[in-house]
Amino acid sequence: MIAELVPAGSRVLDLGCGDGALLEHLRRERGCTGYGIEIDDANVLACSRRGVNVIQLNLEEGLALFEDQSFDVVLQLDTLQHLRNTERMLRETARVGRLGIVSFPNFAHWPNRLHVAGGRMPVTRVLPYQWYDTPNIRVGTYADFAVLARKNGLTILDSFGIQKGRVVRHAPNLLASVAVFKFERRAGTGGPER
Repeated sequence: MIAELVPAGSRVLDLGCGDGALLEHLRRERGCTGYGIEIDDANVLACSRRGVNVIQLNLEEGLALFEDQSFDVVLQLDTLQHLRNTERMLRETARVGRLGIVSFPNFAHWPNRLHVAGGRMPVTRVLPYQWYDTPNIRVGTYADFAVLARKNGLTILDSFGIQKGRVVRHAPNLLASVAVFKFERRAGTGGPER
């Protein structure tokens, strides 16, 4: 579903690219080129084995090595919730790419709300960790991201939720476990302030 949001032939930067499977798919199926950014040694090796260009980098350090608008699309899939400075990385995504695509667990999904109403943090397929061992340092909702995007001078081009492999466009804040947004810098603003 997310690969379909990437225009064919795009130059792509995938932040937190994991083992490079998506970049490999984009190269093979959509004729894309580009790089992955990954910190984990095993994932960097997996990318290399797939023939995916990868740079080992901690995203907390930013993207200073890339010039403005140097990529057609910057992907930030399942990474925002792991970062200490989420807003800064969102601005960097918009600076480096003409389009940005983000996805993250939607904490407002109705089963999560029930867990919290019952006095416990949710443990689900999308949020599989206990509160004390989760790698997620942030929790966000579909609705929260829309507000953050506007605050940072971004125009949302498309947004939807994903639930059990299906696109959710009706009430995604309530009915989807994953939020997905495609955005660009607002025209005429020069982008978000740094």
